Amino acid sequence: MANTPQSKKRARQNERRYAVNKARRSRIRTFLRKVEEAIASGNADVAKAALLAAQPEIDRGVTKGVLHKNTAARKKSRLSARIKALGA
Repeated sequence: MANTPQSKKRARQNERRYAVNKARRSRIRTFLRKVEEAIASGNADVAKAALLAAQPEIDRGVTKGVLHKNTAARKKSRLSARIKALGA
């Protein structure tokens, strides 16, 4: 258990950051799920629109430290490749 004032403050900050990061991660996953569902439906136009909506959220996750930049790049690349394959 935290004893010093500094460690008590750190524990409070960690709880707050955990909640914020959890919400951000959840929001990103929601956008990704919408893209996945659009791909599964087979509609390339809807999937493309969903990906355009998801990309800023993924990038925001990188700037906020929720996702690593390579992870975000990989996710965007794989989704766009799957959408491109739908259109072909």
